[in-house]
Amino acid sequence: MDDNITLKQAFDKSAYPVGGHGRRNAEVLLEAFRGIDGETESDMYGSGAVIEGFQTEIAEYLGKPAAVFFPSGTMAQQIALRIWSDRRGSATVAYHPLCHLEIHEQNGLRELHRLEPILLADKSRTVLPRDVETLGADVACLLLELPQREIGGQLPDYAELEAMSALCRERGIKLHLDGARLFEILPYYGKTAAEVCALFDSVYVSFYKGIGGIAGAILAGPEDFAAESKIWKRRHGGDLISLYPYIIPAERYFRERVPKMERYYRDAVELAGLYNGCRGAKTRPQTPVSNMFHVHLDAPKEDAERIFAGIAERTGVGLTAYVNAAAEGGSQFEVSLGDRYAGVPADKLREAFRQLDEALGAQAAEPKAGQ
Repeated sequence: MDDNITLKQAFDKSAYPVGGHGRRNAEVLLEAFRGIDGETESDMYGSGAVIEGFQTEIAEYLGKPAAVFFPSGTMAQQIALRIWSDRRGSATVAYHPLCHLEIHEQNGLRELHRLEPILLADKSRTVLPRDVETLGADVACLLLELPQREIGGQLPDYAELEAMSALCRERGIKLHLDGARLFEILPYYGKTAAEVCALFDSVYVSFYKGIGGIAGAILAGPEDFAAESKIWKRRHGGDLISLYPYIIPAERYFRERVPKMERYYRDAVELAGLYNGCRGAKTRPQTPVSNMFHVHLDAPKEDAERIFAGIAERTGVGLTAYVNAAAEGGSQFEVSLGDRYAGVPADKLREAFRQLDEALGAQAAEPKAGQ
Protein backbone atom coordinates (compact mmCIF):
# COMPACT_ATOMS: atom_id res chain seq x y z
CA MET A 1 0.00 0.00 0.00
CA ASP A 2 1.08 3.59 -0.71
CA ASP A 3 1.50 5.08 2.76
CA ASN A 4 1.04 8.59 1.37
CA ILE A 5 -2.43 8.02 -0.06
CA THR A 6 -5.33 9.40 1.94
CA LEU A 7 -8.52 7.50 2.69
CA LYS A 8 -10.51 9.87 0.45
CA GLN A 9 -8.07 9.32 -2.42
CA ALA A 10 -8.21 5.54 -1.96
CA PHE A 11 -12.02 5.63 -1.90
CA ASP A 12 -12.21 7.80 -5.02
CA LYS A 13 -9.89 5.40 -6.87
CA SER A 14 -11.75 2.29 -5.74
CA ALA A 15 -13.48 0.21 -8.42
CA TYR A 16 -16.39 -0.65 -6.11
CA PRO A 17 -17.39 2.27 -3.86
CA VAL A 18 -20.16 1.10 -1.54
CA GLY A 19 -22.29 4.11 -0.59
CA GLY A 20 -24.51 6.58 -2.40
CA HIS A 21 -25.52 6.76 -6.04
CA GLY A 22 -22.12 7.55 -7.51
CA ARG A 23 -22.69 10.64 -9.63
CA ARG A 24 -21.18 14.07 -9.24
CA ASN A 25 -23.43 17.11 -9.58
CA ALA A 26 -22.40 17.87 -13.18
CA GLU A 27 -23.24 14.30 -14.17
CA VAL A 28 -26.55 14.47 -12.32
CA LEU A 29 -27.50 17.61 -14.23
CA LEU A 30 -26.47 16.18 -17.60
CA GLU A 31 -28.44 12.99 -17.02
CA ALA A 32 -31.51 14.75 -15.63
CA PHE A 33 -31.69 17.21 -18.52
CA ARG A 34 -31.14 14.59 -21.20
CA GLY A 35 -34.35 14.40 -23.19
CA ILE A 36 -35.72 17.70 -21.86
CA ASP A 37 -37.29 19.64 -24.71
CA GLY A 38 -35.39 22.84 -25.44
CA GLU A 39 -38.72 24.62 -25.63
CA THR A 40 -39.53 23.75 -22.01
CA GLU A 41 -40.25 27.00 -20.19
CA SER A 42 -38.55 27.72 -16.89
CA ASP A 43 -40.37 28.66 -13.74
CA MET A 44 -40.28 32.32 -12.75
CA TYR A 45 -40.52 33.51 -9.14
CA GLY A 46 -42.46 30.43 -8.05
CA SER A 47 -44.84 30.25 -11.01
CA GLY A 48 -44.91 28.15 -14.16
CA ALA A 49 -45.70 24.58 -15.13
CA VAL A 50 -42.32 23.13 -14.16
CA ILE A 51 -42.60 24.15 -10.50
CA GLU A 52 -46.38 24.06 -10.08
CA GLY A 53 -46.68 20.59 -11.59
CA PHE A 54 -43.97 19.17 -9.33
CA GLN A 55 -45.44 20.82 -6.24
CA THR A 56 -48.82 19.27 -7.03
CA GLU A 57 -47.27 15.83 -7.61
CA ILE A 58 -45.44 15.87 -4.27
CA ALA A 59 -48.41 17.29 -2.36
CA GLU A 60 -50.52 14.38 -3.62
CA TYR A 61 -47.78 11.86 -2.77
CA LEU A 62 -47.52 13.24 0.77
CA GLY A 63 -51.29 13.46 1.16
CA LYS A 64 -51.26 17.20 1.84
CA PRO A 65 -53.43 19.90 0.23
CA ALA A 66 -50.50 22.01 -0.97
CA ALA A 67 -46.71 22.05 -1.29
CA VAL A 68 -44.04 24.67 -1.99
CA PHE A 69 -40.59 24.04 -3.48
CA PHE A 70 -37.71 25.64 -1.53
CA PRO A 71 -34.02 25.88 -2.41
CA SER A 72 -33.08 24.46 1.01
CA GLY A 73 -34.55 22.54 3.90
CA THR A 74 -32.97 24.92 6.41
CA MET A 75 -35.08 27.74 5.00
CA ALA A 76 -38.23 25.61 4.76
CA GLN A 77 -38.12 24.33 8.33
CA GLN A 78 -37.37 27.64 10.00
CA ILE A 79 -40.31 29.11 8.10
CA ALA A 80 -42.62 26.25 9.12
CA LEU A 81 -41.84 26.78 12.81
CA ARG A 82 -42.22 30.54 12.44
CA ILE A 83 -45.68 30.21 10.89
CA TRP A 84 -46.95 27.83 13.56
CA SER A 85 -45.44 30.00 16.32
CA ASP A 86 -47.05 33.16 15.01
CA ARG A 87 -50.42 31.47 14.83
CA ARG A 88 -50.11 30.16 18.38
CA GLY A 89 -48.82 33.49 19.68
CA SER A 90 -45.92 31.69 21.33
CA ALA A 91 -42.18 31.75 20.60
CA THR A 92 -41.64 28.31 22.14
CA VAL A 93 -41.04 25.21 20.01
CA ALA A 94 -39.67 21.77 20.84
CA TYR A 95 -37.33 19.27 19.21
CA HIS A 96 -34.54 16.73 19.83
CA PRO A 97 -31.20 18.07 21.15
CA LEU A 98 -29.46 16.78 17.99
CA CYS A 99 -32.00 18.36 15.65
CA HIS A 100 -30.51 19.98 12.53
CA LEU A 101 -31.87 23.37 13.63
CA GLU A 102 -30.02 23.08 16.93
CA ILE A 103 -26.57 21.92 15.79
CA HIS A 104 -26.11 22.81 12.11
CA GLU A 105 -27.79 26.17 11.45
CA GLN A 106 -25.66 28.71 13.33
CA ASN A 107 -28.48 29.51 15.77
CA GLY A 108 -30.68 30.66 12.88
CA LEU A 109 -34.00 29.92 14.56
CA ARG A 110 -33.15 32.22 17.47
CA GLU A 111 -31.33 34.95 15.55
CA LEU A 112 -33.72 35.24 12.60
CA HIS A 113 -37.05 34.38 14.21
CA ARG A 114 -36.51 34.87 17.96
CA LEU A 115 -37.89 31.41 18.67
CA GLU A 116 -36.75 29.45 21.71
CA PRO A 117 -36.61 25.64 21.64
CA ILE A 118 -37.24 23.15 24.38
CA LEU A 119 -34.90 20.17 23.92
CA LEU A 120 -36.64 16.81 24.37
CA ALA A 121 -35.15 13.39 25.19
CA ASP A 122 -31.42 12.87 25.48
CA LYS A 123 -28.74 12.51 22.83
CA SER A 124 -28.85 8.70 22.78
CA ARG A 125 -32.48 8.04 21.81
CA THR A 126 -35.46 9.33 19.89
CA VAL A 127 -38.25 11.50 21.27
CA LEU A 128 -40.97 9.33 22.87
CA PRO A 129 -44.54 9.91 24.08
CA ARG A 130 -43.37 10.38 27.67
CA ASP A 131 -41.29 13.37 26.49
CA VAL A 132 -44.26 14.93 24.71
CA GLU A 133 -46.34 14.57 27.88
CA THR A 134 -43.99 17.04 29.60
CA LEU A 135 -44.74 19.86 27.14
CA GLY A 136 -46.71 22.83 28.42
CA ALA A 137 -49.54 24.73 26.78
CA ASP A 138 -47.16 27.45 25.57
CA VAL A 139 -45.44 25.17 23.03
CA ALA A 140 -46.44 26.15 19.51
CA CYS A 141 -44.92 23.28 17.56
CA LEU A 142 -43.07 20.02 18.05
CA LEU A 143 -40.60 19.00 15.35
CA LEU A 144 -39.87 15.29 14.94
CA GLU A 145 -37.05 14.06 12.69
CA LEU A 146 -37.65 10.68 11.06
CA PRO A 147 -35.18 9.05 11.15
CA GLN A 148 -33.01 10.76 13.78
CA ARG A 149 -29.86 11.06 11.69
CA GLU A 150 -27.31 12.02 14.35
CA ILE A 151 -27.94 8.84 16.35
CA GLY A 152 -27.61 6.50 13.41
CA GLY A 153 -31.04 6.95 11.89
CA GLN A 154 -33.11 5.59 14.78
CA LEU A 155 -36.92 5.65 14.67
CA PRO A 156 -39.68 5.46 17.26
CA ASP A 157 -42.11 2.58 16.87
CA TYR A 158 -45.06 3.52 14.68
CA ALA A 159 -47.45 3.15 17.61
CA GLU A 160 -45.32 5.62 19.57
CA LEU A 161 -45.46 8.01 16.62
CA GLU A 162 -49.25 7.74 16.55
CA ALA A 163 -49.37 8.39 20.29
CA MET A 164 -47.24 11.52 19.96
CA SER A 165 -49.45 12.81 17.17
CA ALA A 166 -52.56 12.28 19.29
CA LEU A 167 -50.98 14.03 22.29
CA CYS A 168 -50.11 17.06 20.17
CA ARG A 169 -53.59 17.32 18.74
CA GLU A 170 -55.17 17.04 22.18
CA ARG A 171 -53.02 19.93 23.41
CA GLY A 172 -53.24 22.14 20.33
CA ILE A 173 -49.53 21.71 19.56
CA LYS A 174 -48.70 21.61 15.86
CA LEU A 175 -46.59 18.64 14.78
CA HIS A 176 -44.00 19.19 12.05
CA LEU A 177 -42.09 16.41 10.29
CA ASP A 178 -38.42 16.82 9.45
CA GLY A 179 -38.72 14.24 6.70
CA ALA A 180 -35.36 14.84 5.04
CA ARG A 181 -35.17 11.05 4.77
CA LEU A 182 -38.90 10.27 4.80
CA PHE A 183 -38.77 8.23 1.58
CA GLU A 184 -36.07 6.01 3.08
CA ILE A 185 -38.07 4.93 6.16
CA LEU A 186 -41.27 3.90 4.41
CA PRO A 187 -40.15 0.28 3.79
CA TYR A 188 -39.43 -0.22 7.50
CA TYR A 189 -42.73 1.23 8.67
CA GLY A 190 -44.62 -0.52 5.88
CA LYS A 191 -46.63 2.66 5.33
CA THR A 192 -47.21 5.04 2.47
CA ALA A 193 -45.86 8.57 2.68
CA ALA A 194 -49.42 9.86 2.96
CA GLU A 195 -50.16 7.56 5.91
CA VAL A 196 -47.10 8.80 7.82
CA CYS A 197 -47.70 12.44 6.90
CA ALA A 198 -51.33 12.25 8.05
CA LEU A 199 -49.94 12.27 11.60
CA PHE A 200 -48.31 15.68 11.01
CA ASP A 201 -49.59 19.19 10.36
CA SER A 202 -46.69 20.09 8.08
CA VAL A 203 -43.92 18.15 6.37
CA TYR A 204 -40.50 18.87 4.89
CA VAL A 205 -38.78 16.46 2.47
CA SER A 206 -35.38 16.68 0.78
CA PHE A 207 -34.42 15.91 -2.81
CA TYR A 208 -30.66 15.59 -2.53
CA LYS A 209 -30.22 12.93 0.16
CA GLY A 210 -31.62 9.49 -0.69
CA ILE A 211 -33.13 10.88 -3.88
CA GLY A 212 -29.74 12.10 -5.14
CA GLY A 213 -30.76 15.39 -6.75
CA ILE A 214 -28.73 18.60 -6.74
CA ALA A 215 -30.54 20.51 -3.99
CA GLY A 216 -34.04 21.54 -3.00
CA ALA A 217 -36.86 20.71 -0.64
CA ILE A 218 -40.64 20.65 -0.38
CA LEU A 219 -42.66 22.10 2.46
CA ALA A 220 -46.21 20.72 2.51
CA GLY A 221 -49.30 21.34 4.59
CA PRO A 222 -52.68 23.13 4.49
CA GLU A 223 -53.29 25.56 1.63
CA ASP A 224 -53.20 28.67 3.85
CA PHE A 225 -49.95 27.42 5.44
CA ALA A 226 -48.39 26.92 1.98
CA ALA A 227 -49.52 30.37 0.85
CA GLU A 228 -47.96 31.97 3.92
CA SER A 229 -44.76 29.98 3.42
CA LYS A 230 -44.40 31.53 -0.06
CA ILE A 231 -44.40 34.99 1.52
CA TRP A 232 -41.71 33.92 3.96
CA LYS A 233 -39.73 32.33 1.13
CA ARG A 234 -39.63 35.74 -0.58
CA ARG A 235 -38.58 37.38 2.69
CA HIS A 236 -35.74 34.86 3.07
CA GLY A 237 -34.48 35.47 -0.47
CA GLY A 238 -35.44 31.97 -1.53
CA ASP A 239 -37.89 33.02 -4.23
CA LEU A 240 -35.26 32.82 -6.97
CA ILE A 241 -36.08 33.92 -10.48
CA SER A 242 -35.99 30.24 -11.46
CA LEU A 243 -35.44 26.96 -9.63
CA TYR A 244 -35.75 24.55 -12.55
CA PRO A 245 -32.06 23.41 -12.38
CA TYR A 246 -33.01 21.89 -9.02
CA ILE A 247 -36.59 20.87 -9.82
CA ILE A 248 -35.89 18.85 -12.96
CA PRO A 249 -33.31 16.55 -11.28
CA ALA A 250 -35.53 16.32 -8.19
CA GLU A 251 -38.49 15.22 -10.31
CA ARG A 252 -36.49 12.68 -12.31
CA TYR A 253 -34.77 11.01 -9.36
CA PHE A 254 -37.86 11.12 -7.16
CA ARG A 255 -39.67 9.01 -9.73
CA GLU A 256 -36.66 6.78 -10.38
CA ARG A 257 -35.42 6.13 -6.83
CA VAL A 258 -38.43 6.12 -4.51
CA PRO A 259 -39.41 2.67 -5.90
CA LYS A 260 -35.88 1.46 -5.03
CA MET A 261 -36.03 2.42 -1.33
CA GLU A 262 -37.02 -1.11 -0.32
CA ARG A 263 -33.87 -2.45 -1.98
CA TYR A 264 -31.64 0.20 -0.41
CA TYR A 265 -33.10 -0.65 3.01
CA ARG A 266 -32.52 -4.40 2.57
CA ASP A 267 -28.97 -3.69 1.38
CA ALA A 268 -28.33 -1.65 4.53
CA VAL A 269 -29.52 -4.50 6.75
CA GLU A 270 -27.16 -6.87 4.92
CA LEU A 271 -24.19 -4.51 5.12
CA ALA A 272 -24.74 -3.77 8.81
CA GLY A 273 -24.65 -7.51 9.46
CA LEU A 274 -21.21 -7.68 7.84
CA TYR A 275 -19.91 -4.85 10.03
CA ASN A 276 -21.34 -6.41 13.17
CA GLY A 277 -19.55 -9.65 12.27
CA CYS A 278 -16.17 -7.91 12.58
CA ARG A 279 -14.22 -7.70 15.82
CA GLY A 280 -14.13 -4.18 17.18
CA ALA A 281 -17.02 -2.93 15.04
CA LYS A 282 -20.70 -2.35 15.70
CA THR A 283 -23.49 -0.45 14.01
CA ARG A 284 -26.05 1.96 15.40
CA PRO A 285 -28.76 0.87 15.27
CA GLN A 286 -27.67 -2.76 15.27
CA THR A 287 -30.28 -3.50 12.59
CA PRO A 288 -30.90 -0.46 10.37
CA VAL A 289 -34.39 0.94 9.94
CA SER A 290 -33.58 2.76 6.70
CA ASN A 291 -30.81 2.84 4.11
CA MET A 292 -28.45 4.62 6.53
CA PHE A 293 -26.69 3.75 9.78
CA HIS A 294 -23.56 4.61 11.75
CA VAL A 295 -20.52 2.38 12.20
CA HIS A 296 -18.55 2.59 15.45
CA LEU A 297 -15.04 1.16 15.66
CA ASP A 298 -12.77 0.52 18.63
CA ALA A 299 -9.82 1.61 16.45
CA PRO A 300 -8.67 5.24 16.65
CA LYS A 301 -9.37 7.49 13.67
CA GLU A 302 -5.85 7.34 12.21
CA ASP A 303 -5.69 3.55 12.43
CA ALA A 304 -9.16 3.17 10.92
CA GLU A 305 -8.27 5.46 8.01
CA ARG A 306 -5.17 3.40 7.29
CA ILE A 307 -7.15 0.15 7.46
CA PHE A 308 -9.90 1.32 5.10
CA ALA A 309 -7.45 2.87 2.63
CA GLY A 310 -5.51 -0.39 2.51
CA ILE A 311 -8.64 -2.45 1.93
CA ALA A 312 -9.69 -0.14 -0.91
CA GLU A 313 -6.29 -0.45 -2.59
CA ARG A 314 -6.06 -4.23 -2.22
CA THR A 315 -9.65 -5.24 -3.00
CA GLY A 316 -11.04 -2.30 -4.95
CA VAL A 317 -13.90 -2.01 -2.44
CA GLY A 318 -14.28 1.47 -0.96
CA LEU A 319 -16.18 1.00 2.29
CA THR A 320 -16.04 4.65 3.36
CA ALA A 321 -14.48 7.92 2.25
CA TYR A 322 -14.00 9.33 5.75
CA VAL A 323 -13.71 8.42 9.42
CA ASN A 324 -14.31 10.72 12.39
CA ALA A 325 -12.99 10.48 15.91
CA ALA A 326 -15.76 9.38 18.29
CA ALA A 327 -16.45 11.34 21.47
CA GLU A 328 -16.61 8.12 23.49
CA GLY A 329 -13.32 6.89 22.05
CA GLY A 330 -12.46 5.01 18.90
CA SER A 331 -13.92 6.25 15.61
CA GLN A 332 -17.13 6.34 13.61
CA PHE A 333 -18.65 7.13 10.23
CA GLU A 334 -22.00 7.14 8.48
CA VAL A 335 -23.16 4.76 5.75
CA SER A 336 -25.93 5.67 3.31
CA LEU A 337 -26.72 3.18 0.57
CA GLY A 338 -27.99 3.87 -2.93
CA ASP A 339 -27.48 2.56 -6.44
CA ARG A 340 -23.77 1.71 -6.12
CA TYR A 341 -24.07 -1.10 -3.59
CA ALA A 342 -25.73 -3.45 -6.08
CA GLY A 343 -22.63 -3.20 -8.29
CA VAL A 344 -20.19 -4.51 -5.69
CA PRO A 345 -19.32 -8.18 -6.45
CA ALA A 346 -20.24 -10.46 -3.53
CA ASP A 347 -16.81 -12.12 -3.45
CA LYS A 348 -15.04 -8.75 -3.35
CA LEU A 349 -17.30 -7.60 -0.52
CA ARG A 350 -16.67 -10.75 1.50
CA GLU A 351 -12.91 -10.37 1.04
CA ALA A 352 -13.05 -6.72 2.10
CA PHE A 353 -14.82 -7.65 5.32
CA ARG A 354 -12.48 -10.57 5.95
CA GLN A 355 -9.61 -8.10 5.80
CA LEU A 356 -11.47 -5.59 7.97
CA ASP A 357 -12.11 -8.22 10.66
CA GLU A 358 -8.47 -9.31 10.52
CA ALA A 359 -7.12 -5.75 10.72
CA LEU A 360 -9.45 -4.67 13.55
CA GLY A 361 -8.66 -7.85 15.46
CA ALA A 362 -4.92 -7.26 15.09
CA GLN A 363 -5.29 -3.63 16.09
CA ALA A 364 -7.20 -4.59 19.23
CA ALA A 365 -4.49 -7.08 20.19
CA GLU A 366 -1.73 -4.45 20.06
CA PRO A 367 -0.57 -3.28 23.49
CA LYS A 368 -1.80 0.20 24.34
CA ALA A 369 0.48 3.00 25.47
CA GLY A 370 1.26 2.71 29.16
CA GLN A 371 0.43 -0.99 29.34
